[in-house]
Amino acid sequence: MKYILPFFLLFALGSCNETKKQTDNPYGVKVGDIVFQDLDCGDFCVAINKVTEGWNGRDFSHCAIVVEEADSLLIIEAVGAGVKRTSLKEFFGKHTGEGGTIIGRMKSEYQELAPKAAKYAFDYLGKSYDDVFDIQNDKYYCSELVYETYKSANNNKEVFQLFPMTYKDPDTNEYFPIWVDYFKKLNAPIPEGEAGLNPGGVSRSKYLDIIELN
Repeated sequence: MKYILPFFLLFALGSCNETKKQTDNPYGVKVGDIVFQDLDCGDFCVAINKVTEGWNGRDFSHCAIVVEEADSLLIIEAVGAGVKRTSLKEFFGKHTGEGGTIIGRMKSEYQELAPKAAKYAFDYLGKSYDDVFDIQNDKYYCSELVYETYKSANNNKEVFQLFPMTYKDPDTNEYFPIWVDYFKKLNAPIPEGEAGLNPGGVSRSKYLDIIELN
């Protein structure tokens, strides 16, 4: 009988942890999910959305990965302040445009990559934001972070594909003024045609099932 009490204690603790996870996670996300958002960031987001259509024709200017730490789910994302942790409540509380927020979940045949990618995401915490969008440096923008974590999870083989990036308005074939000013302030060339990826493109990946939020 001396083993019964510890067993029930462990069972009770496990039940409490699961209840806490469900309470803290009304969004239904799972470890390794990629969350896409149509953030309202002015002309920058307009330019990003215009060059790449997202899933089901919707626009997305940001994405991040769901991870687990100390029995709680949270977000790791690359933003202007660098790669950082963000609570689910804060992340899902961000103001979004018409594209809203959706969840990208690895299809069942690739699901084993999800928890691996989530673990690799912790390796990037504290890294600087990649303000020049250079896939080769040790800085990271939002979709680059997702790309690298899943690549690492897949034995260094690409999951999400890189494409030549453009900073030109497809209607005029001229650079968006916002990008001209942006790179001028950085004293850096516009990386037109360089390899990269953005949230809209990732959201259309063949590896993902998309879950819409109510």
